[in-house]
Amino acid sequence: MLLLPVTPAAAANPIDLTSGFYVNPNSLPATWARNNPGDSRAARIQSSIGSKPIARWFGNDSNIGSTVANYTGAADGQDKLPVLVAYNLPGRDACGGHSGGGAGSPSAYRTWISSFAAGIGTKPAVVIIEPDALGDFECMTQTQIDERLGMLTYATQMFQQKSPNTYAYLDGGNAGWVAASTMASRLNSAGVRNIRGFSVNVSNFYTTSQSTSYANSVVSNLGYAARFVVDTSRNGNGHNGQWCNPAGRRLGVTAQVGGGAEMLLWVKTPGVSDGNCGIAPNTPAGQFNPDLAIRLIDGT
Repeated sequence: MLLLPVTPAAAANPIDLTSGFYVNPNSLPATWARNNPGDSRAARIQSSIGSKPIARWFGNDSNIGSTVANYTGAADGQDKLPVLVAYNLPGRDACGGHSGGGAGSPSAYRTWISSFAAGIGTKPAVVIIEPDALGDFECMTQTQIDERLGMLTYATQMFQQKSPNTYAYLDGGNAGWVAASTMASRLNSAGVRNIRGFSVNVSNFYTTSQSTSYANSVVSNLGYAARFVVDTSRNGNGHNGQWCNPAGRRLGVTAQVGGGAEMLLWVKTPGVSDGNCGIAPNTPAGQFNPDLAIRLIDGT
């Protein structure tokens, strides 16, 4: 009997494999609303934020493979498409400083991101790779930049090899940060051609039209038809020149396919602080604040 070599299944479109975006029942706003039923804000927060599809962020976790497998498995069990954020680069948030941390070394990061991709496996998913990683260069040495580009390229290779039904997007900053031509060069150096494309406006406030215009300029400079997604979680009122818990912002349109990009997504969790700053000076980065959430609902 002649045994033919086994070839991997062709990659499939995760949007076509699922019936809408996954709503995480344990997101920070949903959990807060569930745990505070007597609070007058709870029902509004659950209705406007907690019940919506929001990306889940994953950081340093020695069991990241099983954590990701469980999360994507829960979504797959509902035939829904989960959105995940890989956020564990060593020296992350080099310029902003509010969300520092990450893996202890490049080798630890490679182990982590490899396990992350393997945890998804063949399940359908969307992954945003390392927000801000390609925007922070002005605070880094050339050696640090080269090291970071190597880690990001490795990350793209892991999703390409281990997560065939995942659309992965390297983060490409936002419309007000790095020139499109510069960002295109950085994306190319970080392995963007190994994956679906790039993301813009993660955790920021630029309008969808501003973000798509910027992203299309990046695509023009990349020289090939890369796809992109836009974070619309807090861009309903646009940008006011501040990035850290600014007042007067509003929720944007909820997750959808299309809308001027491949997808519009809530990548940042609305109501989660950017740091000890702005209208939440006593709320550390990554912590949910119900007052921030209500202000985003009301646009105040």
